[in-house]
Amino acid sequence: MNPKVLRILLFIALLAGVVLAVLYRDRFDAQALATWVKDAGPAAPLLFMLIYAVATVLFLPGSVLTLAGGALFGPVLGTFYNLTGATIGATLAFLVSRYLASEWVAQRTGGRLKQLINGVEGEGWRFVAFVRLVPLFPFNLLNYALGLTRIPLLHYVLASYICMLPGAIAYTYLGYAGREAAAGGEGLIQKGLLALALLAAVAFLPRLIGKLRKQPMLEVPELKRRLDAGEKMLVLDVRNAPDYVGELGHIAGATHIPLSELAARLNEIADFQELPIVTVCRTDRMSSTAAQLLAQKGFANVQVVRQGMTDWNKNGYPIER
Repeated sequence: MNPKVLRILLFIALLAGVVLAVLYRDRFDAQALATWVKDAGPAAPLLFMLIYAVATVLFLPGSVLTLAGGALFGPVLGTFYNLTGATIGATLAFLVSRYLASEWVAQRTGGRLKQLINGVEGEGWRFVAFVRLVPLFPFNLLNYALGLTRIPLLHYVLASYICMLPGAIAYTYLGYAGREAAAGGEGLIQKGLLALALLAAVAFLPRLIGKLRKQPMLEVPELKRRLDAGEKMLVLDVRNAPDYVGELGHIAGATHIPLSELAARLNEIADFQELPIVTVCRTDRMSSTAAQLLAQKGFANVQVVRQGMTDWNKNGYPIER
């Protein structure tokens, strides 16, 4: 069969599946899921993981399934089944998206969207790990979006499985604790407190991961050493024009783009999308803002020079005006 025709048929089938899932979404609840799984007997775990995978592909809510997995299989096996089903579904969505549209996107994207995709691809598994630990985007939509990049499949699968584990543990245990509360089991207070502690830990992850992702500031002597060694990097001075040629001067070979103009002139430094960039200002306030902007636009390796030109001058290093 013609690959183009096959892609069209697959897209139509996927779209029809999503529409049906949306139309009959009210029938997809924990009670109905429990009935289906219990009727499956020994094959219940396999059926549950299959349902989870299909639901992920069709944009059905994973929270219902994760809570149900904890209630049906307990905190340990439930976590394994939830995590495995979610990863299988995420992988299927990733592959479908890559097969249907990745070539088309690669051929037609440009400008800032291209920069964003390049930035994601540059971080690779680290980006997947970050968005799994810190769910900034809807899980089901993100699976398809990542399929449009060139992130290796194995990196995607391993990072997804490992980094979805904390959330899977927390919400699976919450489902288990809910079942125990409904059944009047023992140790309800302890189980409830543990469930709350796990949820609090997951909620704290964004702040923790954000701190871990921040690269340490670059000290002036280290910048001088790297420049003297001939390392390829972009020294980006973001001060205004008078300061750039003023008393503190500037570093030889620096690129000057004022912070107020940076967002509109990113195309001038597009060649450094994956190469080291160090941002410089009088101290490090404006350069920190510039580094945040560059990171948001997909630049993969940005550092801030601590105390900027002030410290550069204190060390007696040469300047230009």
